[in-house]
Amino acid sequence: MLFQLLDRPDLLILLTFCLIFALSFHEFAHAWVAHRFGDPTAKLAGRLTTNPLVHLDLMGGLMLLMVGIGYAKPVPVNPRNFRNPNAEFFVAAAGPVMNLALGLLAGLLFSGFRTSEFWYNSPIPLGELFFLFMLLNFNLFFFNMIPLGPLDGSHVLPRLLPRDLCRRYEDWNFRFGTMLLIGLLAASYFLPGFSAFRWISQASRQMITVLL
Repeated sequence: MLFQLLDRPDLLILLTFCLIFALSFHEFAHAWVAHRFGDPTAKLAGRLTTNPLVHLDLMGGLMLLMVGIGYAKPVPVNPRNFRNPNAEFFVAAAGPVMNLALGLLAGLLFSGFRTSEFWYNSPIPLGELFFLFMLLNFNLFFFNMIPLGPLDGSHVLPRLLPRDLCRRYEDWNFRFGTMLLIGLLAASYFLPGFSAFRWISQASRQMITVLL
């Protein structure tokens, strides 16, 4: 993605802005929901904020710019502090749901502003900004809901499974999930024509098509 935008520094700036905003609010959502369920760990670590300086990870941000998939610093959580047995499900889902909500909001703004005078007179290319913001947030939503390794989906899925199957899945994911995820990412990046996560971009673009 980054190499495709090197000849368009204006789009690269917009994408970087969208990236910072999307990742910061993703992590803030995790911290806020954890705090609401009784765990002060993220707040004590200074993560209960939308300040991107405390959330962004350099390598994760570069990965997102270069290959369209990346991450921020994980929010620290201590499940022993939760007052609700289902808290871990809601905390894990909070980040992806925030990205989904931000993408939908960008779609509403796109639809609302594109017929206004401000749309054409704005010094910022609003169409490209909203499109990139939608695409990035929807990509983050779908990617983070994959139930592999440390991704949010690996904490969401167990709460939807029967108890016995939940235990077997958690054991399998602990042993193999991260290795499989890394393998798929590496194969998608290094093998020509292979993309294990092409469906993420396709699903994101389909959502944008429906919204617009």
